[in-house]
Amino acid sequence: MLHAFEPDLPAKSAGCSVIIPKLKDLVPVLVNCFQDFIPEVQRGSLLDQQSFDCMLSILHSINLAVKFFFYMTDEGKLESRPSQEGLDVTMLTISMTLLKKLLVLFPLNMTNQLSERDDVEYFGLNAELTEIFLYLSKWICPPAILLEKVLEFLENSLRRKICPDTRIGKALEKREKWKKREKKEKQERQEKQLKHLISLLPFVPKLVSQVPDDWKYRLLQAFTEAFKDCNHVSPLKLACLSIMEEMLVPRQDVLYLDPSVPEILDFQIAWIRELPMLLILMGDKNPSCSQVVLHLLLRLGQRSLMNSSFAWEYDNMQFSLQPFFSNQNDGDSPFVKLPRDSQELSLCCLFYFSHLDSLLLKSIADCCLCPHLEHHVLFRIIEVLHSSYKSGHIQIADHISFLITLLSSFSVFPGTSDKKEFIESDVNISKESDVTISKESDVIILNRKALKSLTRIVQSCLSEMGDNSLVFQMLEKVILEQMSQIPPLDNLCAMLRMLITLDSKATIISQQAFISLGNILPWYLIDIVHCTAEEDKKVPGSICSSACCYYLTPCFVLFDKSHELLNVVLKTLGSWITKSSLACLTPDQIRSTTEISSRVDAVVSVLQLMHKDDKIWQIISSFKAEIDCILESIIVLQSSKEISMTIEERHMVQCALGRLRTLHSGMQSV
Repeated sequence: MLHAFEPDLPAKSAGCSVIIPKLKDLVPVLVNCFQDFIPEVQRGSLLDQQSFDCMLSILHSINLAVKFFFYMTDEGKLESRPSQEGLDVTMLTISMTLLKKLLVLFPLNMTNQLSERDDVEYFGLNAELTEIFLYLSKWICPPAILLEKVLEFLENSLRRKICPDTRIGKALEKREKWKKREKKEKQERQEKQLKHLISLLPFVPKLVSQVPDDWKYRLLQAFTEAFKDCNHVSPLKLACLSIMEEMLVPRQDVLYLDPSVPEILDFQIAWIRELPMLLILMGDKNPSCSQVVLHLLLRLGQRSLMNSSFAWEYDNMQFSLQPFFSNQNDGDSPFVKLPRDSQELSLCCLFYFSHLDSLLLKSIADCCLCPHLEHHVLFRIIEVLHSSYKSGHIQIADHISFLITLLSSFSVFPGTSDKKEFIESDVNISKESDVTISKESDVIILNRKALKSLTRIVQSCLSEMGDNSLVFQMLEKVILEQMSQIPPLDNLCAMLRMLITLDSKATIISQQAFISLGNILPWYLIDIVHCTAEEDKKVPGSICSSACCYYLTPCFVLFDKSHELLNVVLKTLGSWITKSSLACLTPDQIRSTTEISSRVDAVVSVLQLMHKDDKIWQIISSFKAEIDCILESIIVLQSSKEISMTIEERHMVQCALGRLRTLHSGMQSV
């Protein structure tokens, strides 16, 4: 019957007026029953398990009765209850009975050298007595000596050390090899002791706010040791986190600890500094506990806006959080492995850093590039960081660097950073399963769509940073350095699109940038040709002819702005065919076009793509000399005896020459 009066009982109860007098009569009976066991305890007799269970059950029943009255009062949660005055009188009577007949026995002494089982059982009995005492302190002012004993018991319980009156923790501290059965029994005892210890934790916040300073610091020290020493997967860790939140963040305007007191602040800082490492240790092994930590971090971030001491400590926490976002050597980062709601909590925490350091941004960028991170989470990360930038929490140079890193390093091809590597590995896979090819092709399509969305988002972010010319001046050098490394086609396209977005109204690209682009764009155009050709072979990652426009547009915009740049690109393409430059090209420079015939075919295909755009071809017509040079180079190459080509290669060159002559004749008629 008593279990029905737990704190989670219905808010409205019609039988309270009937229950109260019955409980008032029942509690003394339970006390008398418990006292029947006391002579055996005082003589040091060994009690059997049934006796311990009976004693614990009696105390637990008394505890439930006291809790019922506690939750019926103003501190409780019931809306419909008898008059406060009547309850207080009833509870005062019960309190005096418990104090005189039950609590005076505390703590139950273990006078003999008892077994570990008895140690744990007595600990459970004393824990129940402590809980009853702490609830009763609402109605009575306990004797100082009894309060001292209770506080000492609580302190030693948290520290799990043997004190003069108890042997708490002996079952946990002893290290021996146990047989299977003994190990199981030991584990059960530990779990039982842990359960009793956790039941005492909710009293800590209120106690430390009421006891004298010496006991305040002793209890805080014991609590801190309990939190630090317990295993990160232990239920005690989770319970400590809940209590810690009460002592760090006020609830309903109740402030248990004043951080303006230096000694108090020291304890609070010690707790805060444990949180990042705890979060990293937990990873995805204990998602519910990780979520509790993240929720606490978020509350701390919100409070840091009003507390300068917390703000400084919260900002410093970002250095400890770097491993939380960084991908690990053996897999994904802890952030990536968390459930979506926990990831959102993590991102919300970022907004409360008054300044986001470049090292943390680098770790977050590393996380964003993880192939297992969902794309909508990636976009959410950018949204949060851009909000932080607009609030002045991120320097513009760091934010630009972060955005460019995403565009330059986002991998379209699953499991690799290089398209060629992926295609070669996929050839072997395709022999085993066409289904695998289909799945990986789907992944590439999704990743390409994601990169296009990412490009649009980055363009939008850059457009909100201020004057385009000023932003471009900061961005130009960084982005050209990334482009000069000739990243994969999709990434290079994304960066080119970012350039033309900032350069949309007037040409602000420097002369040095045009020189760099003159070296980069020929490789880019050749890549477009190869990816288009691979579509006919059904190679994963190829692009359809209709999609070429998306990749060509940035080049055509730049060519339209600078005819000189187009001239440089044409000369570079022509130089790749001349005899004088053939020996200079290394295999790395040639990339996938290792054969001369393939290179010739690719150059002509680039010109054919340009021919499809009337405006660009009109501009090219003014550079007829460069086209003539390419045509002559192919003719010379075809007749050269120094270069050995197979029949198939010569046929490829002949076909390319025919296509170019067709373009050339059309140019003459323009």
